[in-house]
Amino acid sequence: MSTPKKNSFVQTSVEQTVNNTTGWIGHRPWDNNTISRGQTFVTPVEGDLDSIEIFSSMVTRPGKVQMTLYSFDALHHSWGNALGSTSIEVNNTDSGKWVCFNIPGQHLEQGETYGFRLDCTDTLMGIGEAAGSHHQPPYKNGEEWKFTASDKTGHAFSYFSLAFKVGLRA
Repeated sequence: MSTPKKNSFVQTSVEQTVNNTTGWIGHRPWDNNTISRGQTFVTPVEGDLDSIEIFSSMVTRPGKVQMTLYSFDALHHSWGNALGSTSIEVNNTDSGKWVCFNIPGQHLEQGETYGFRLDCTDTLMGIGEAAGSHHQPPYKNGEEWKFTASDKTGHAFSYFSLAFKVGLRA
């Protein structure tokens, strides 16, 4: 019986690092609404998920942010089953930095579409995003999604993308 070799090299396999505007997640006190954001992406290689990073533009106050990874049906444009979830505590010192969500244990298949969703209820956090146009989207292999407490199915925007990095062990 042979023991498989464990690859300890993590490679950023999917990324969109342009950050020219800010999308908000969390509870908005001025209209008593809670906003969540999501991002879909296609994996160019097969591998085990190590982490997903997002760019934190601004953290208004300390709080917990949850990231959930989903399968995504690109043909029917619908979110599938939750595959894994993790949360981190953020505070003002995280503003202007990449923050990392470790979600090990998920195997991502080459050419498949996945999505992650960011939720928080006890803070209001700005997430770096890129704005493009219908003819020049910032990220061609996915879409940014916006959800509210009153609209849980959400809306997709192909001309916006969150700033994100997906680290895989290939």
